[in-house]
Amino acid sequence: MNLTIRHDTSYRYEATVHYSIQQLRLTPASGAAQTVRRWNIDAPGKLDATLDAYGNVLHTLVINKPHDEIHLRVSGEVDTMPLVDGVLREPPGPIPLEHFTCATRLTDADAAIRELAASVPNLASQASLIALSEQIVQRVQYRPGITAVTSTAAEALALGNGVCQDHAHLMLACCRARGVPARYVSGYIEPGEVNHGASHAWVDVWLEGKGWISIDVTHAAFASEIYCRLAVARDYEAAAPVRGRRIGGLEEELDVAVTVSAQLTQ
Repeated sequence: MNLTIRHDTSYRYEATVHYSIQQLRLTPASGAAQTVRRWNIDAPGKLDATLDAYGNVLHTLVINKPHDEIHLRVSGEVDTMPLVDGVLREPPGPIPLEHFTCATRLTDADAAIRELAASVPNLASQASLIALSEQIVQRVQYRPGITAVTSTAAEALALGNGVCQDHAHLMLACCRARGVPARYVSGYIEPGEVNHGASHAWVDVWLEGKGWISIDVTHAAFASEIYCRLAVARDYEAAAPVRGRRIGGLEEELDVAVTVSAQLTQ
């Protein structure tokens, strides 16, 4: 599949910003599941590139002159490959697997999460991961505007509503409560007729003897060739496409527009 992606982010501030720094994880890498054909980030300043601890491409943008808006425009094309039963066919990565069994603020398991995690007896097969995903989306209906990027897995479960980020965090919390390594994945999806945007979040779960299994919890399905991976980490906070700090500005207005179109390739 060939995915054509456009991602525009605009920040507008109520007052002048005197200094801002943005960290961008907006660049996919070629790997077993995808090959990047072209990719470009248009930003209002120099981008310093490096790799973070998880191996994600990380750009840093510093603006040290007065400004009242920031526009980021990302575009590119990625060729993606189908995954058989979600198997990613990639090595564990630069971080020890034990790191992905540790809870974070967003994925800490309370009693309700531990009960949910125990609803599937044995998390050792692809079928068990799909079954747990089905349990999660039954308990947390997809409903935008209820949770925020700071919401925890426990909060989303208690509310019974959330979005793909919340579903991913709940899956991570359940897996880690069972001692199963799991990591957060940010990226894009060709949305088709489903009721969410083209920005998406899912998870990779490590199964012994099989490797990373890529699961879209929101759809209780394996990730496939309609997905483009951007970054992996322990949770959203470490994999967020855009994170930043600023001096000044008061209130901000954020606009995000993402489109993904897909075309079959030979």
